[in-house]
Amino acid sequence: MSVELGMLVAHVPRICHEDRVAEFQKPLTEAMYKASEVLHSVKPDVLVIISCHFMATFHHYVDATPRHKGILTAMECPDLISDVPYDYPGDEDLAKRLIEAGKQAGLPAVAVNDPTYVWDYGTVVPLRYLVPNQDIPVIDLSVCWAASLDETYLWGQTIAKAIEESGKRAVFASSGALSHNLVRGPERMPTRSEQALDNQFVEFLMNKDFTSAKDMLPQYAKIAGVESGGRHIAALLGVLQQSYEPQYWGYAQSSGSGNVVMTFHPEAEQQSNAS
Repeated sequence: MSVELGMLVAHVPRICHEDRVAEFQKPLTEAMYKASEVLHSVKPDVLVIISCHFMATFHHYVDATPRHKGILTAMECPDLISDVPYDYPGDEDLAKRLIEAGKQAGLPAVAVNDPTYVWDYGTVVPLRYLVPNQDIPVIDLSVCWAASLDETYLWGQTIAKAIEESGKRAVFASSGALSHNLVRGPERMPTRSEQALDNQFVEFLMNKDFTSAKDMLPQYAKIAGVESGGRHIAALLGVLQQSYEPQYWGYAQSSGSGNVVMTFHPEAEQQSNAS
């Protein structure tokens, strides 16, 4: 088995509670539910998610905790996200495989196995839409700020290979924004220039031109302030080594950031479903 689905998903704080979502962000929540339908259609054994808010300085952390249970109050925005419970199974075996594969690739992959560790909102918010029943095992990954985009791309390749060798059906989700030069005012769109860059990057993805997307990413990340310096996207591109068919579900703003929801099916699976 291998990565049965790739995902690029949003985690903006104001969608944490669906009953409080503003009209301008409802297309984003609708897109997240569409992506959830796609996720469940592949019947995964595990969901591996890399979050821009699981920020690490030097290491690539892999949450190998057997069960993820806690209550999240987000330090950045406790007025928007407070006392949010979560309870998901983990996958300690696959997490160990990812760590070992990372070390063999020369990467500083480190396990987190601590039931007191509290997830970040870049993990919790999308999972509330993608896996609302909390019934799919989850492995949470950090973004490493000491890692270059090339190193993070290699980490993505390493993750995909380890998943394939595990024999498990996995979904890989990348949780983060495209343009991310934040401003006050949740209703504000990215600038026209930033939107143009977002559109060009999405066009490369939609055309399955992942090579051009990778080539564009370093400068795009600097100009548009792509979240986590683009590391979450570099990891996703590293995972998408086979021929994947993209699906676009939506785009919306949040305080000047551009947030897209997309899924990526292996092409062979797409053809099988079509027949």
